[in-house]
Amino acid sequence: MYDFAIIGGGIVGLATGMALIQRYPKARIVVLEKENQWAFHQTGHNSGVIHSGIYYKPRSLKASLCREGNRSMVAFCQQHDIPYDICGKVIVATEEKERPLLENLYRRGLENGLKVTKISAEEVREIEPHVQSLEGIRVYSTGIVNYQQVCQKYADLIRLQGGDLFLNTKVNEILTFGNGQILKTTNGDFETRFVINCAGLHSDRMARLGQANPQAKILPFRGEYYELKPDKRYLVKTLIYPVPNPDFPFLGVHFTRMIDGSVHAGPNAVLSFKREGYHKTDFDLRDFTEIMSYPGFWKLAAKHKDQGIEEMIRSWSKAAFVRSLQRLIPEVQSSDLIPTHAGVRAQAVMNDGKLVDDFLIVKCNASIHVCNAPSPAATSSLEIGKAVVTQIAEQAELNSPHSLLRN
Repeated sequence: MYDFAIIGGGIVGLATGMALIQRYPKARIVVLEKENQWAFHQTGHNSGVIHSGIYYKPRSLKASLCREGNRSMVAFCQQHDIPYDICGKVIVATEEKERPLLENLYRRGLENGLKVTKISAEEVREIEPHVQSLEGIRVYSTGIVNYQQVCQKYADLIRLQGGDLFLNTKVNEILTFGNGQILKTTNGDFETRFVINCAGLHSDRMARLGQANPQAKILPFRGEYYELKPDKRYLVKTLIYPVPNPDFPFLGVHFTRMIDGSVHAGPNAVLSFKREGYHKTDFDLRDFTEIMSYPGFWKLAAKHKDQGIEEMIRSWSKAAFVRSLQRLIPEVQSSDLIPTHAGVRAQAVMNDGKLVDDFLIVKCNASIHVCNAPSPAATSSLEIGKAVVTQIAEQAELNSPHSLLRN
C-alpha cells in the first residue's frame, strides 16, 4: 500500500510529489498519469513564462505563491542546469483609457513587493524598439523557461528518491475501504492511504469521484497562437503585453520570446467543446453537454458577451488577430505569422457564473484536491507543492495519522 497517491503528472502533481518526499522521506509515494509522457496538457502547451505575480490580488494565494515561485523556479533551474532567461517584460498602454488601468497595475505590483518601474513611451522603445505605446511598466523579474524540461527533472528527482511513477495509467474510480482507498485504473489497482488530485482539466471530475465537492466546474478555454517567422523575430526582444481587462481572466494577445528563440503571438481565449480540445474542430459530447447544461457557463457568457464575441472573431479571422497585435507592434503583418500549437486552460467557474480567480485547494477525507490551478501554476509549482503538503500535514494531525505522516 502507498502512503500517498498523486493523480496527474503535470507540473503541479510532480512538484507535489517532490514536496511530499522532502517532508516524508520514508513514505511510499506514487504518481499516476494517464498520458504517455509527463506535462502533456496544460504544462506542455503553455508559453513558458516565469511570471512575476504583478496581476494578482494582493495577499491572494496566486500573488504570494507566484512571487515566491518565481524565486524558487529560478533557483531550481540554476541548481539543475536548466536553461532560463530573466529577460523582463513590458506592459504597455496604447490608448488614453488604459492609462488609469496601467497605473492601478503598477500600484498592485508595488503592493505585491515586486520591482516594477513606470516608463515613458520613449523608454519603452529603448527596450522594445518596435512597440507603439503611450507609456508602460517594466517588470524586471519575468523570465522564460521550458516547463517540460522542468517537469522531466521533477520526475527524475522523484524516481531518484524512491517514488514510483506510472504513465499510461488513467484513474477511472476511487473506492474507500477501511484505512485507505483503492484507485482503479487502466493499469491495475493502486491502494493508498491518501489521495492528492492534481488532474488539471479533469480535476473537478476527479474530486467528485473522491466524494469531494469543489463547488465549481472546469470550463476549458482554448488559447490559440501564431508564431513570428524567423526573419521577423527581431521585432520582439523580450515579452510585450497589453494592459489586461481587470474583469476578464485572460491577459490579451501578447508577444512572448520563447527560450528556444522563437516568438509566439497570442493567445486569444475561446471556449473549447472538448476539455482537451486543441483544435477548432475538436468535440466531445460529454464535455459539450456538461458545459451547455451548467448554469455557471450561461451566467458567465452573459456577463462577458462582448469579450467572448471578440475572442471568437479573432479565432476565425487571422486579420482580426493581426489587428490586435498591431496595437502593440504596428509593423506586424499577416504574412509574418504562421499558426503554431494551441493550449487549453482549465478555468474553474462557480454555479453563479463567477470565476474562481485564485488557486482552489479542496480538502476531503484522506484526500486533497487542487481544483483550480491555471496560470501562474507552472511558475508557482514548487510553492503550490509545499502548500499542498502543509495542508496534508495539518489534516493528518487532526485525523490521528499513520506514523509515516509524523516524520
